[in-house]
Amino acid sequence: MLPRFVGRLGVADAVTIANAALGFVACVVAFVDIDLAARLILLAAVADGLDGILARRYGGTDAGPYLDSLADVSSFAVAPAVLAFVVVTDGLGIGFEAMTSELLLVVAVCALFVATAVTRLGMYTAYDVTGSYTEGVQTTLAATILGAAILADVAGPWLVLAITGAFCYLMVSRIEYPDLLARDAGIMGVVHVLAVLVPEFANRSFPFALLILGMAYMTLSPWFYWREEPAPAQTDVHGNA
Repeated sequence: MLPRFVGRLGVADAVTIANAALGFVACVVAFVDIDLAARLILLAAVADGLDGILARRYGGTDAGPYLDSLADVSSFAVAPAVLAFVVVTDGLGIGFEAMTSELLLVVAVCALFVATAVTRLGMYTAYDVTGSYTEGVQTTLAATILGAAILADVAGPWLVLAITGAFCYLMVSRIEYPDLLARDAGIMGVVHVLAVLVPEFANRSFPFALLILGMAYMTLSPWFYWREEPAPAQTDVHGNA
């Protein structure tokens, strides 16, 4: 007897499910190789954009939006929180022998990141999926900025913790972020792929460029990004929430 998903899910759903698995692998790898874990999170973001492209090309399924949000919990809520936790505790030399105030602070911030990311994903699926903008920083963008900052080696442990804490508010804020035009999403996608494939090239130029692009979109697009209406081929920064 075949599993019940056979004939009900499409190729885009398969990529979405692979995205969820990448999030788990990133969590495990984070305790061994921080750079590889960051690359896996960025790769999951690439998969998050690819599933949207495949859904538009081959058609989506009724389960697609739900699978997407569930996968994003793994890759863009739990995985970046684990990554931040490991970077901060290792960088500050915080051990697990006792529940110190510093350890409790790091655990609290990372747990709040997961909670607000899950809240943001649920709100997106319920209210924003059919619009041309979304409220709050996308979980994919938050994970991308964290991963790129760590991979570019430009953020110390306290700065990583501060960025993680800032996203706890930004992801559930009422700031309106417009969907990227396909052209701009494509440019960012190319830089994204290069940051994953050759992160150390030219003194980590591609992770740094990805970080700059992500920060520019996050800080400037709500006020200075012009879109054309209607735009059926548009996508958000990575195709989803």
